[in-house]
Amino acid sequence: MELNHLEHNAEQASTLLKAMSNQSRLLILCQLNEGEKSVGELERIVGLSQSALSQHLARLRRDKLVKTRREAQTIYYSLQGDDALRVIKTLYGLYCETSNAAAA
Repeated sequence: MELNHLEHNAEQASTLLKAMSNQSRLLILCQLNEGEKSVGELERIVGLSQSALSQHLARLRRDKLVKTRREAQTIYYSLQGDDALRVIKTLYGLYCETSNAAAA
């Protein structure tokens, strides 16, 4: 494999892991793994203020981990990107699913 290709992949992996290294962002991603959610739903589930949630969602959008869809006045978020999706699904299976969390 070429060094340039490895460097590019390492940069992508680093960006993904940095974005996921925050507990609140990881909680948001775990919730989105279950399906698309509106900003209001995320605010209630995650328990962050609207401004804090907006900052985390902006970071996740910037790093291309989530995408948005607007329906009238409501903005919906969902997971984006195959690589990120695979990592999030793995983490979800290890740490977010009820049966696994109860066993730990």
